[in-house]
Amino acid sequence: MYLRAVHAEAQIAVLQQLIRDNPLGILTTAIKSPLYPLIQSSHIPFVLDVPETTDGSLSNGVLRGHMAKQNPQAKALMEALAAQQEQGNASLELSDEVLVLFNGPHHHYVTPKFYTETKPATGKVVPTWNYAAAQAYGKIRVYCDSKSEETTTFLQKQIEELSNQSETSIMKYSSPWQVSDAPVSYVDLLKKNIIGIEITIDRLQGKFKMSQEMGQGDREGVIKGFEDLGTDVGKGIADMVKERGDLKDNK
Repeated sequence: MYLRAVHAEAQIAVLQQLIRDNPLGILTTAIKSPLYPLIQSSHIPFVLDVPETTDGSLSNGVLRGHMAKQNPQAKALMEALAAQQEQGNASLELSDEVLVLFNGPHHHYVTPKFYTETKPATGKVVPTWNYAAAQAYGKIRVYCDSKSEETTTFLQKQIEELSNQSETSIMKYSSPWQVSDAPVSYVDLLKKNIIGIEITIDRLQGKFKMSQEMGQGDREGVIKGFEDLGTDVGKGIADMVKERGDLKDNK
């Protein structure tokens, strides 16, 4: 990701909130395999844990998710773990780094017509695209042995907390659906067909590309242009352009 200074977000807490608000991440791996593609990606909803640190600083956090065992990417992960364990390494953590990309709720094409200051003055404007995103890099742990208590415990915790997060934070239900509402035998069967993944975030980076590079007059034109679209996405972009522009001006 190109992190131009005017767009880059350096505050870890802000990027963590973007992840919490938009938990559907894109997991990308590059695992050498004789059977599966080198580079694979999957959309996976994540739970973000932020453990306390001994020095009181804010940790980057830990991402937890799960995938179907039939997913070719999951198969490549399991294959890599088996090969590692055959070499005498009992760790569940793979040596290769992985990437998880999270996108903000709104993105949109920006027409040069919105630049009401620069376009009529010089014409030196071109189209672009506004968006927000965070990228998390780290090592991945793979929980795939359905006979292991460690895997069973991880998956139970994962599906319960992910369901609760989605039911309360996304759906806003005061009486959320719970995993315990489904038959235990049914849930146990489903757990045998998924793997758990856990990524300790080593690097967390992100950006809010929301017209901060433009002058105030052009930003006002962008805000009005998106508001005039009369759509939820347009309003979302307009609000973010104003918020990010104000932050830039107040620095």
